[in-house]
Amino acid sequence: MKRSNRLVALTNYFLENPRLHKQLPYFVNRLETTKASVSEDMDIIDAVFRNEGLGYLQRTTGAGGGVKYIPEYLHEKSEAFIHEMCHQLADPVRILPGGYLYMSDLLGNPKTVREIGRVFASAFSQMEIDVVVTVATKGIPLAYSVASFLDVPVVIVRRDPKVTEGSSVSINYVSGSSRKIQTMVLPKRSLEEGANVCIIDDFMKAGGTITGMINLLEEFNAQVKAIGVLAEADDEEEERVVENYTSLIKISNVDLKAKSIEVHPGNFVEIGDRK
Repeated sequence: MKRSNRLVALTNYFLENPRLHKQLPYFVNRLETTKASVSEDMDIIDAVFRNEGLGYLQRTTGAGGGVKYIPEYLHEKSEAFIHEMCHQLADPVRILPGGYLYMSDLLGNPKTVREIGRVFASAFSQMEIDVVVTVATKGIPLAYSVASFLDVPVVIVRRDPKVTEGSSVSINYVSGSSRKIQTMVLPKRSLEEGANVCIIDDFMKAGGTITGMINLLEEFNAQVKAIGVLAEADDEEEERVVENYTSLIKISNVDLKAKSIEVHPGNFVEIGDRK
């Protein structure tokens, strides 16, 4: 195989298999070439990934040495993407009763959802995460997108038990915005004891839903390593019950009568600037 062909094949492999560790002989046999050639090819790919802000190849030496692709997005590119989303969401036509914002068109766009997943995965790339957890239903596409870049499975918390999922653990929690008692259910087989978890949700007002997920995960002795929220409501009247989280968008000053709204980047930008 010519070098140009090898570069395409290797690049495609890494993009399709993020964080999957493979030893060098695997690529030597697959491409029918030498270790020296594969190593040189990886140098080229690594340089391009870094220059384009797509991440890097992490290589290890020794008997169990190998390589894996770590997808990371340049912070500048993430900021530009977030500002573009803010611009799209700032349209007053999107205002819904209760101070919510219509975002279904963004969550239904595969390219947008993929970029959101890339941004969150970059923010959490240095953390040990075993599984991405979300609550049905709108957070599901975001969770799968983040999980695809972190190369981990997705677990979905539901409001009602399903007979097809076997025995479950359920808790009652207080919704932060409506102050109503609600129920969350998670099948016992869906999550291993002591797993490292990343929680992903589409919208957070006071944080009652996320707090409920945290309490439910405690029943599995799970460790919540990261919390990612696409949009948060910046409402001074609502007491925030969640602290350590990363948000991409912040919605404030929603005036239903005047049909006005302010949309700004979330704390992701501030966290990145501090780094």
